[in-house]
Amino acid sequence: MLKAVMARFRQGHRTMKYPDAPQPLPPRFRGLPLLDATRCGDDCRVCADACPYGAISASGHLALDMGKCLFCGECAVACPHEALTFSTDARLSNRSRNGLTVTAGEQYHPSGALEGELLRLFGRSLKLREVSAGGCNACEADTNVLSTIGWDLGRFGIQFVASPRHADGMFVTGPVSENMRLALLDTYAAIPEPKLVIVAGACAINGGPFKDHAEVHNGADGFVPVDLYIPGCPPSPLTILDGLLRLVGRIQ
Repeated sequence: MLKAVMARFRQGHRTMKYPDAPQPLPPRFRGLPLLDATRCGDDCRVCADACPYGAISASGHLALDMGKCLFCGECAVACPHEALTFSTDARLSNRSRNGLTVTAGEQYHPSGALEGELLRLFGRSLKLREVSAGGCNACEADTNVLSTIGWDLGRFGIQFVASPRHADGMFVTGPVSENMRLALLDTYAAIPEPKLVIVAGACAINGGPFKDHAEVHNGADGFVPVDLYIPGCPPSPLTILDGLLRLVGRIQ
């Protein structure tokens, strides 16, 4: 025990300072898409044709749906005009599904906070029950990182709990496979009112690479009302943390 305590003293303070200070991300990190339609050639659809998941619209206006996007970067590589690039901005979450669309010439506005009584109830303490609804475990892994000493999600009053009876909301990952459909619905029913639903990752939002497969249901919002969408494949821990903090009003 003494050795463990001494080791902690030698390590010093290891928790990140976000949101009080910016969290540096590697240059190759793919965050918020940057679209510049003025660079596009006439009737150019190279980026849209390169996207394997139909996330890009190039007909009339250039737009990218982050709910469908896997952030693979194929579009940016294919574009000969650099009209589509990815920034290192991890602030991607949104309160509405349609709000996940980034449009050329328009500023993207990330998630806002809960309103009224919900913010009063959950702004200082939010307990979540996670449901892995058929995911590959990548979103789950990046979510688990938030409970480590480096991120310390609990310092914001946000924690994951073992029982839906003790939860304020449900945190869903995965495309909702048929085998997990009933578990998702039962978990939602077991959470006391009022309750929240947060979906994280392209699978939970739109089905991800499994979209329209016979054994999946293309995400959670066909079954439960969603209060926060966190895009990515997987979303980085910083994207998840930023979305949660915005939801409870810790970031404006």
